[in-house]
Amino acid sequence: MNLKKVFTLLLCTGFSSALFAQTWQPKTAPLMSKFAKDVNPDHVLPEYPRPQLVRKEWLNLNGIWQYQPGAAGDALPTGKLTKTILVPFPVESALSGVREHHDRLWYRRSFTVPAAWKGKNVILHFGAVDFESEVFVNGKSFGIHKGGYDPFAYDVTAALKGTGPQELTVRVYDPTDNGGYPRGKQTLNPQGIMYTSVTGIWQTVWAEPVAKTSISEIKIVPDVDNSAVKLTVNTTGNAAGASVSVKVKDGNNVISTVSIKPNVETSVKVANPKLWLPDSPFLYNLDIALNKGGASTDAVSSYFGMRKISVQEEGGFKKLYLNNKFLFQLGPLDQGFWPDGGYTAPTDAALKYDLEMIKKFGYNMVRKHIKYEPYRWYYWADKLGLLVWQDMPSPNSYTEHVPPVDTAEFRSELTRLIKTHWNSPSIVTWVIFNEAQAQHNTAGLVSMVHKLDPSRLINQASGGNHFGVGDFLDIHSYPPPAVPFSKTQVLACGEYGGIGFIIPDHTWKVGDTYIMINNKNDYTDLYNKFADDLTLYKTNMGLSAAVYTEITDVEVELNGLLTYDREVIKGDIDKIYAANYKVIHDNLYIKEVLPSSQKQAREWKYTTDEPQGEWFQTAFNDASWKTGPAGFGSKGTPGGNIKTNWTTDNIWLRQEFTLGNLTAEQKDKLVLYVHHDEDCEVYINGVKAAAISGYSSAYTVVPMNAEGKAAIKTNGKNIIAIHCKQTVGGQYIDAGLSILSKTKL
Repeated sequence: MNLKKVFTLLLCTGFSSALFAQTWQPKTAPLMSKFAKDVNPDHVLPEYPRPQLVRKEWLNLNGIWQYQPGAAGDALPTGKLTKTILVPFPVESALSGVREHHDRLWYRRSFTVPAAWKGKNVILHFGAVDFESEVFVNGKSFGIHKGGYDPFAYDVTAALKGTGPQELTVRVYDPTDNGGYPRGKQTLNPQGIMYTSVTGIWQTVWAEPVAKTSISEIKIVPDVDNSAVKLTVNTTGNAAGASVSVKVKDGNNVISTVSIKPNVETSVKVANPKLWLPDSPFLYNLDIALNKGGASTDAVSSYFGMRKISVQEEGGFKKLYLNNKFLFQLGPLDQGFWPDGGYTAPTDAALKYDLEMIKKFGYNMVRKHIKYEPYRWYYWADKLGLLVWQDMPSPNSYTEHVPPVDTAEFRSELTRLIKTHWNSPSIVTWVIFNEAQAQHNTAGLVSMVHKLDPSRLINQASGGNHFGVGDFLDIHSYPPPAVPFSKTQVLACGEYGGIGFIIPDHTWKVGDTYIMINNKNDYTDLYNKFADDLTLYKTNMGLSAAVYTEITDVEVELNGLLTYDREVIKGDIDKIYAANYKVIHDNLYIKEVLPSSQKQAREWKYTTDEPQGEWFQTAFNDASWKTGPAGFGSKGTPGGNIKTNWTTDNIWLRQEFTLGNLTAEQKDKLVLYVHHDEDCEVYINGVKAAAISGYSSAYTVVPMNAEGKAAIKTNGKNIIAIHCKQTVGGQYIDAGLSILSKTKL
């Protein structure tokens, strides 16, 4: 680093020469991302932080600050603080230069208001501070903010002194596990699917000048059906007699200019609108000026996308529609953690990178998992064309003996999430709860969110408790996907997959996941198998959306498509793209010729005592076996239709069947339609047709080998024989034969 730059930086932040030796150096985490080397303490996240309400003048306050650990009851410190930290990286992160946990912190720096701002009010902005913060300017407190994820701001004009340096101090308190507040995947005891905590300032700090009568916020709601956009421009100060000039632009070309009233929703026509779609994410630009007394008092620029999300009936199911057409939504889970920055991406290019990779993998959606991001993340989702399912961060995540949930704080933060992010066209769904974590008042919160934002869909609980409210019935299934059943709600598999693959030298720490693969080909093949399942469920069972776990490894969770350092792509990206394209755009039709018992039970001969002799041959005498209806399994096994209780380690099944006349082409398209938990072998007329390992969470297609297909008689009697073995957890077996085709049967 240039020492002259360091010295200048220390002077402008109010540091004394005694602190000169304590300039920023990153700590070393168990893994560092490929973007860590690009962090420049002179220009930390220098991009404008609020792309949908842009002013020309602003001051970035990121960089080296003073800091020191605090204690309960501390008075406002005087003089310099004892240490340094790089803002906005949380104190636990390597890029902060600290990499320690403290539940209480003090931050301090000074800043100078540019002379050109004279006569303007100065607004001080914080992108996010986790969890509780109190902001002081020149010793004056501007209040306490609670909530670790939402942006907030103060008008600090009254505290400013003269034209020289102004002292900015921030007090922070974050209880993490010890408070009943939203915290997502953070914990003080990282392990498994819980990760290192995030404390303090973790998004950009900045200031801007505004007139006394100015634009405070805008609200944008696209109205595709009426070729219009609903626009509200809210103001501060005395707006009596003021008007708002709005220019709608296609690039730099002005396509319409209108004058509207401030603080009133107005429908602005957009003739022949270009629609926002994942494959063509067109964005209109907005120039907005507040005029009073013949002069402009404020001007901002923004953008919007003409996009409609809705639910329509199709084929007897509720389906997801984008711009009045069905579109299957497929995306990865994105937890938003970085090995070196915690919640904070090292650079804007890093923030964008994960979304670019999601597009390159062929996805059209992403689920932002129990965290929300800086505005620029949504800006890149808007620009790149990714539908976003936005989770509300959970107050706890699978932690025993947690404090009671602060339901009032949860409701307040959920409201703020929606109000601060409702302009982004990429966000199409609000997810209120995840896997029943701290789930409460589900119907009431769904109703609240719908009233706040009727333009988007609501997922009551992804993989959680379901109460028939909101738009989705969303289950989780690992590792293979599954499909729920409802005629009144959109069907989604909100998490599946979790294919683990350890890449040496690119792992935070060796952990575990749902299933481990040890080579790229098997990894890609299994991913493609799950894609076939999704395509089948979409075509025949009404599935509208699925979320793969996940885009990157996170600490000891090793099931990412990318390593945690973003250095290695684990699968073949072209093959994964092709698999995802198939799910979104293709169909797989299925016609049962030997029906399974998924819908209606069928009788089988069965035994749980190991049979003597070649039990799978057609001539085997199964007269001593029992007769019972399928499926066979234990209560609670996901996706099963249990008609006969099976709780032993092994079961053997036999059934006689006839197929009738099948053409050679139809016979070639025969597959097993099976739900197995766990390993099983399938024989047709004494010939092994398939050996299936692992387990499924739903009925799925399994190919038969050529010998098995050849053994089938299209005229006359056949015998199908199955052995299924159980080792742990739930258990289930049922099977049939089906014709599988890419064209409608």
